[in-house]
Amino acid sequence: MSTEPSRQPGALKMPAATPAIPRTVWALGFVSLFMDVSSELTHSLLPLFLAGTLGASALTIGVIEGIAEATALIVKIFSGAISDFIGRRKGLLLLGYGLAALTKPLFPLATSAETVFVARFLDRIGKGIRGAPRDALVADIAPAEIRGACFGLRQSMDTVGAFLGPLLAIALMAAFAGNIPLVLWFAVAPATVAVGLIVAGVDEPGHGPAAHRFRSPIHWRVLREFPAPYWWVVGIGAVFTLARFSEAFLVLRAQQLGLSATWVPAVMVVMSLVYSLAAYPVGRLSDRMSRTALLGVGLLFLVLADLVLARAGSVAGLLTGVALWGLHMGFSQGILATLVADTTPGGLKGTAFGVFNLVSGGCMLCASVIAGWLWQAHGSATTFYAGAVFALSALLLLGGRRGRRARPG
Repeated sequence: MSTEPSRQPGALKMPAATPAIPRTVWALGFVSLFMDVSSELTHSLLPLFLAGTLGASALTIGVIEGIAEATALIVKIFSGAISDFIGRRKGLLLLGYGLAALTKPLFPLATSAETVFVARFLDRIGKGIRGAPRDALVADIAPAEIRGACFGLRQSMDTVGAFLGPLLAIALMAAFAGNIPLVLWFAVAPATVAVGLIVAGVDEPGHGPAAHRFRSPIHWRVLREFPAPYWWVVGIGAVFTLARFSEAFLVLRAQQLGLSATWVPAVMVVMSLVYSLAAYPVGRLSDRMSRTALLGVGLLFLVLADLVLARAGSVAGLLTGVALWGLHMGFSQGILATLVADTTPGGLKGTAFGVFNLVSGGCMLCASVIAGWLWQAHGSATTFYAGAVFALSALLLLGGRRGRRARPG
């Protein structure tokens, strides 16, 4: 009789099962979806409302959009650091989404560009308050093996809302004969639903404040705790943001090429549809291959989008450029967030997302103001050609790290 131990079926090493995406990630995805229905319904019509109804120039629109988006990104550094300090994220999410919901009635009530600026400014403060704590919460609860998929799912659901919002705007503009102020009132309901979902559906890990109790929530010495790969991600994100000015200029380009006010939101529908279809698969793919390689693909799509939009002479050309713009978003936004999560210490992820967005916010302000000035002084084509140059610069910076990965291991 053989003296070898019998081999039991259970002794075979089986591949580990892939963890399921946590319930709170799904809840955050639906929160993002409903808020983006509200926000993108508004934003798809806002450039037309400013330019057509309120008489604002392209430069004014660029300044409003640049300051608004930069404000959102800059505020994230404070909300992220505070969420690390107190060890809780949900309260800041509720504050941020609640403030954004409260601003929605201000847009249809606006009678001047200054009122729109105030509403947009407060809305983006709300986005800034919620952004870094939300991303840090995803990083807190996402299993490392599927981190890219978790960020990709949340980003994809966010973008489904960004697709449905402009689609709803088109239907409402057709139903109400192009009455933009009336249509803007419909943004209030989905924003309210988003706030309710946070209360009912979002849970967070039961951890206490970070170990840095002796310091204030915002302390610049903490920056020394971030490793070099993190700062490389910050640099790539900064140059990337210089190339990606506000989507308001896509809406203005559509109007320039002859789309009626009712159909202009179709630009955001196409962009967001492509973005939403790409974000989750790309996030899953990034768990299996180099994230930086996928980010390089996203930059190539941005270069192509800018060149096509600069040369577009028809609606078909415009929509091709917009679709390429959506692809670049799908290949970049979730991956950049995942790279930040990959390269930072566990107790400082809120601060890390905040610093990343502070730098990106300054670049977004510069990008949108430059885009508005170029559009007004030299025409729309020059604006998009300049974006292509910045995107190529980011691609060269990315290529300088070829063969090295910003993620651990």
